[in-house]
Amino acid sequence: MHVDYAEKFIKQLKKASKPVQKSVRERVEIYISDKFHPLLNNHALSGKYQGYRSINVTGDWQAVFRMIDDDTVYFEMLGTHSRLYK
Repeated sequence: MHVDYAEKFIKQLKKASKPVQKSVRERVEIYISDKFHPLLNNHALSGKYQGYRSINVTGDWQAVFRMIDDDTVYFEMLGTHSRLYK
């Protein structure tokens, strides 16, 4: 599986705390091996984010992504639930 990151995602990742950064790396690795692992709570989004999916990074942090094709995932946004979905 190929994983790509939007520039916005990378900027948000750099601003996040070290524990969140570590969690992002761990969750992406889990995603690569098992897209629907229970820890991820991988789910489709609706409304203005229709066509995107989200995984849990920590209790409040989410990573928003979309599938480009069967082998490519593109992570676009990272943030707390309240910041992403206001």
